[in-house]
Formats: sequence, structure tokens, C-alpha cells
Amino acid sequence: MNAEVQPVAGELLHRARAFGAALLEGVLLDSGEPALRHADAVQEILAATGADETTRAASWLMLAAGQLARPEEPLLQAFGREVTRLALQSRRLIGVFQLARQHAAALGGDGASRSREMLRRLLLAMSEDLRVIPLRLASRLQTLRYFTSTGIEASEEFVQSSLQIWAPLANRLGLWQIKWEIEDLAFRLEQPEAYARISEWMRSRGAEHEALLGQAAAALREALAAQGLQAQISGRRKHAYSVWRKMQGKSLQLEKVMDLLALRIIVGSVDHCYAALGVVHQLWTPLEAEYDDYIARPKLNGYQSLHTVVRGPWQLPLEIQIRTEEMHRHAEQGVAAHWAYKEAGSAGYQGVLAGSEFDAKVALARQLLAWRGEFAARSAGAAANPFDDHVYVLTPQARIVELEAGSTAVDFAYAVHTDLGHRCRGARVDGALLPLNTPLRSGQTVEIITARQGGPSRDWLNPELGFLRSPRARSKVRAWFNAQLLEQTIASGRAQVEKLLQREARVGTSLQELAAGLGLRSPEQLFERVGSENLPLRVVGQYLRGEQAEEQEDSLALRSARAHGGGVLVVGVDALLTQLAGCCKPAPPDAIVGFVTRGRGVSVHRADCVNARNLRLRHPQRVIPVTWGERGEGVFAVDLMVEASDRHGLLRDISEVFSKRRLNVVGVRTQTRGDTAHMLFTVEMPGLEALQPALTMLREVKGVRRALRR
Repeated sequence: MNAEVQPVAGELLHRARAFGAALLEGVLLDSGEPALRHADAVQEILAATGADETTRAASWLMLAAGQLARPEEPLLQAFGREVTRLALQSRRLIGVFQLARQHAAALGGDGASRSREMLRRLLLAMSEDLRVIPLRLASRLQTLRYFTSTGIEASEEFVQSSLQIWAPLANRLGLWQIKWEIEDLAFRLEQPEAYARISEWMRSRGAEHEALLGQAAAALREALAAQGLQAQISGRRKHAYSVWRKMQGKSLQLEKVMDLLALRIIVGSVDHCYAALGVVHQLWTPLEAEYDDYIARPKLNGYQSLHTVVRGPWQLPLEIQIRTEEMHRHAEQGVAAHWAYKEAGSAGYQGVLAGSEFDAKVALARQLLAWRGEFAARSAGAAANPFDDHVYVLTPQARIVELEAGSTAVDFAYAVHTDLGHRCRGARVDGALLPLNTPLRSGQTVEIITARQGGPSRDWLNPELGFLRSPRARSKVRAWFNAQLLEQTIASGRAQVEKLLQREARVGTSLQELAAGLGLRSPEQLFERVGSENLPLRVVGQYLRGEQAEEQEDSLALRSARAHGGGVLVVGVDALLTQLAGCCKPAPPDAIVGFVTRGRGVSVHRADCVNARNLRLRHPQRVIPVTWGERGEGVFAVDLMVEASDRHGLLRDISEVFSKRRLNVVGVRTQTRGDTAHMLFTVEMPGLEALQPALTMLREVKGVRRALRR
């Protein structure tokens, strides 16, 4: 570009350039380019994209601010808040970018790809006014132009970040011309020989290609009109970098690249898409291996279009894309994540597939930028940032961590590593010690201060204190306290069982066999049941002495079934006392079996109960047939297990189900492991006819994964 000052329209632009010129005259950037020349060129690039005067004025002020010790005050006085904010945000953005890109460059493979994706998100999230992104893109493009025009060698890191960070950002925001030029110039710097070969080959055929596209479009327009199809037809030639990527991706020679030339047809309906395809194939010979129907089989990101390659005029390959207006908007305006499959292939980035919530925000960002240009004369405020429901902060090693808006240093610590969260005792944010419940902002660097050992504070679970925003972090804290409680319960149960073994002179008894004999999986489960008083110690003693194990006797586990005139009838022995086993809680019409106990009548189990099976093997002579009699007004206790994603209000929503079904809850046990809540409810119901409707409603509660009878 010329070094002469180009005239600019608008009083704001004149003042901004004059302010910048006074501070930038004679100043060189790190690239070696004169700062004032760079700013002039950035302004011209932005003007070509239709940027408003505020954004263009910041071209000079963002560089001028670097020459001032305290730039905010003089900029505010001279230009007001909006321009000042744009200029200072631009400087802050590039500073954080330089830190974070070092971390991205140090990683390889999927890690590097994910890190680059997070860096792009960080740049967007940090941009309180989204116009700062085109400002930085224009600056990057001008630096590329400077390197290529002067022959100065650019660093590999600069070239790679241009291709992997800035070009994709331009793509996402719909700044196509900037994106294409960044890619071509970076490719030229990275591989000058390949660039020269492709460019020369394309240049030598430029007139031929333009003539072919014109002739093909005219012929196609005429053929479609003859069939009564109205269509918009546009042509394009691939850029050098796009050709190179196609050659590398499909291992093709330059002459074999099929879609150097392309026509896009936009019609009114899906039916017209297929009708237009028929016209194309009648007009030219299709290459069958190059046909793709992305309307019938959309790409993973929702992209839809018909793609075909034909032998067009002069027998040269010509790609044809056919789509509706809606499909075109979906592909070109970001809603279908056009960037995801162009940048990363059909699989997208890790966790960043098309059609995601993030894509919708990108589309919104494009609209905001477009509206800003369209209504610049009437717009008084800055464009809003649709990325403000997440924050992107950095570790001291410049790794980017994505958090929900409002997250704190404690959330950050748990996002990095669970153990770091447990041992978190303080945090430095951008080098300053801040309270742990301080909300973080995008672009901040967070360093966690830890204790050598210990765990989280119970205060962190108090929502009013604001230490935790993330449900995942909150579940990890609860899991830590649950684990501590479980350890204490197991230790208490172990001590009780060991004392019992000493009293019974059975110290040598195998704990595994003892647990199995009582219908439990392991000694730890035995200790937990005893320690939590869910298994009376005397039941363990009775088993050791060879007596029949009596079932748990708490009021929630055992329920008297009527021995006279209802409940359970014992065949042939009508007057015997009967009781329902707490281990399996039978209810009509379960298949049941009875066992005669010593002094407590008949204990009734479900036929498939594990304890019943063990008792049947050890004491077959005590088995007695039983059947359900008239129920009368009785109710039965039933255990229901629920597994769900832990969230605020989960227990309330489940309780509403029981209330609607008029089921009385007489016992609740809950435990959270990770982000999953495991709940056991003991409810009273007149019979199992009420069971399935209740389970169906429970499964419909938000977050519930499983609901079943124990």
C-alpha cells in the first residue's frame, strides 16, 4: 500500500488520525512496519468491509494508546467512552492472546486443536464490543500484507496463528474477504513455492475460467427457465489456499482438483432443488463419484445442499451446488456452523459440533456486526456481546478454562482438577489476592493457593455466600463430604462387628463369608449397614450362632400384615402371626414365600429375594407356602430407587410426583457421586397397581435417568 495519507471522510476520523499521527510518527511496530502506516491501512480495510466510523477511528487510537502511560483519561476527554473502550479493549485483547497462543502452540494433536478453539472463544468472549474483532482482524491482515510486500520473513508462529486462529474467526463472523486474504497471504509466507505454482496455474487460466463460468451460467439460466424454474445463479473460483487444502485433503494433483470452478443455484423449494439437478445432468455429463445429496442426508452440522460435479463447457470440471434460500442462509450465516465443517471436517471440533448453542451466538454476533454497519448513523450504544453467559479465564500456564458466567476461583479450581478444588484456600487473580467468591471475567489469569491436605469448606455449599456457581463443582464438594461420612460410618460398623466377633469367640470368621451369608456383597457393605443402623447387630449375632437371621425391625422396613381376616394368609396355618420382610418389602401381587422364625411367627419375602434364597438353602424345613388374602384397608411399604443428574430443585420435583399420586413417603436416603444423585424412597401404597404410574411420572422428571422398584 502507498505510504501517502489517504483522505478520510468524517470529522471523527480526521481527529482520530491527527491524534494518532502526533504519537505514532517515527514509531515502528514489532514487525518493522511504521505504526502510522499500519493504522492508515487498517482503517482502509475496515472501510472496505462497511465498518462504522467509530471502529475505523480506533485504528489509530489503539496504537496511539500504547505510547501513553495512562491512555484512558486523555482518550476519554478527546473521543468519549465508545471509541476509548474499543481502542483499549483491542490492546488488552492482543495481550491476552499472546499469552494464550503460547500454550496452544506447545500442545499437539487434539489438545492443540481444542486449545485453539478455546482461544477463539476467549477472543470473542473478551470483546465486550464485538467490533474489536474486525479491528484486530484488519490489523492482522495488514501485517500479512506488509510481510508479503516487503519480503520480510514472518515467524512460523505468526503464520500458524493467522491460519488457525484469525482466519477461522473471520469466517465465523462472515468477513469472507478478510478470511480469504488472510489464508492466501499466510499460505504464501508459509509455502512460497506451492503458492507460486498454484497462483501461476490459476492466473494462466484466469480468462478461460471467467469465460467458462459466464457461458455455463448463461446456459444453465436458459435451461432452468425453459423448465419454469426461477433461480439465482452465481459463480466463483477457488482461492490458492483452498486449492492447496483440497489437494492435501484428497491427495490430488493440481489438475485433478474438481471444484476449482463452481456455480451455486438457489431455488424456491426442495422439489425445485431436485428438478434443477435433473436440468443440470441433462445439460452436462455428471461425474457420478462426485455426487452428494446433503438434503436427504444432511451433514452432522445440519448443512443441506445438493453437490454434483459435471463436465461443463470445454469439458472442464464444474462443481454445482443447489439449495433453497433457507438452506443458503443456514450455511452462509453461521446457523449451520459453516465454519465447523470447513475448518475441522464433518466431525467438528471436540465438543463444538454444528447446531450448538455456541453456533447460535456466532450467528447473533454476525447480525450485530451487520446491524452496526447498517444503522451506524442512528446507533448510539455499543453492540452487545452474546457470549456473556460464559467466561474464559487462563491458568498461570496460559491454558484457557471455560466457565459459566458468575463463576468464582473455586469453580475454576474444580474445573482444572478435583483435588485442586478440594485443597483450594485462596486465589490470585491477575496477580492480586481476591476473595474466593469474587466472580471472574474473561481474560483474567487465576492462580490457586492450596493447602497440602484437607478438604472443602461447608460454606461453599451455601448458595447465599456465592462460592460456587457450577453444579458440577457443587456435586464434587458434596461427594467429598459424603465420602467422609461413609468412611466414618464404615469405621463405626467395623468396630461394632469386630467387638461382636470377640464376644462370640468367632474372631477367625471370614468377613467375606459373613457378609455373603447375610446377603451382602462385601465386608465394607456389611460395615456400612451396621454403622448406619440399617442392619441390627443382633441379626449378625443370630447368624453367627446359627439362628435364622431376623429381618430389620425399624418402623420403615417392617410392616405388620394382618394375620386375622386379611393381609397374608398362611396356607394350612391360618392363625400364625405374619410379618413382611424389610429386605425386599413384598406387596401384592408379588410372588411370595414364608419362613417360620423362632418366636416371631412367619416372615414373608418376595420369592426372588436374595435373603429368601439363602434362607431356603440353609433351612429348607422352615419354608412354608403363603399367598395374599383380602387386603382390606392395608398399605404396603415399597422401596423406589431413582438415579438422576444432580440439580437444584430435583428433590422438590420428585416429591411433587409422590404428592400427585397420593403416595406417603416414609423414608428417604440420598447420596451424590460425581454429578449423579442416587435416591432411595420408601413409600406406602395399597398395592403394586399404583407402582407403574408412579415410576412413569418419575422418569419424566427433568434429569431423571432411571426410576425403578428396588
